Amino acid sequence: MREHGRSALTAARASRRAALQGGGGTPLRAQGSAVKKRALPLGRVYRLLEPGPVVLVTTAHGGRTNVMTMSWLTMMDFEPPLVGCVMSDRNFSFELLRRSRQCVINVPSAELAAAVAGCSNCSGRRVDKFARFGLTVAPASRAVAPLIGDCFANLECRVVDSRWAKRYCFFVLEVVKASVDPAVAAARALHHRGRGEFMVAGRTIKLPSRMK
Repeated sequence: MREHGRSALTAARASRRAALQGGGGTPLRAQGSAVKKRALPLGRVYRLLEPGPVVLVTTAHGGRTNVMTMSWLTMMDFEPPLVGCVMSDRNFSFELLRRSRQCVINVPSAELAAAVAGCSNCSGRRVDKFARFGLTVAPASRAVAPLIGDCFANLECRVVDSRWAKRYCFFVLEVVKASVDPAVAAARALHHRGRGEFMVAGRTIKLPSRMK
């Protein structure tokens, strides 16, 4: 009985330890334990809330074409799909989008990480980014901007609301055509963490959902 009691106690302790492990094996703090936090500079708050995934947005107007890296975008409605995005008015793409009112959101996988980072570190006013980073250009059917064939998904969009563009650099886009590579079942998308750091989408977990 004594040995049996020890075995049960050991098993219980092991169960508690397992319950306090996160998905990546990182121990979690026990409920109610005091946590001493340090102040976070407000300029770094975005690193906690970066929505992702990182995309490559193509724009075109007046014979000029550009591609820029973007991670500040959010879904706003299901159908038709509406996407909100923030694009700095200092970017060349801002002017092209404002004038053409069309763009393509191209979703790259982690294999394009070098090109994604490269496109964010130079200006399309002076550089042909498509040529410099070896991006495959293909014509879109519902937008004047080109598709990037190397990306596993392409979303052709039109601007439906730009009232906040002047104040917040915020555009609302409607996706008018979407295409995806059928060979890509679970793409390893990139997620920006700020200051040149990216995370790669990991494993998928299935949880109960009312959506059928």
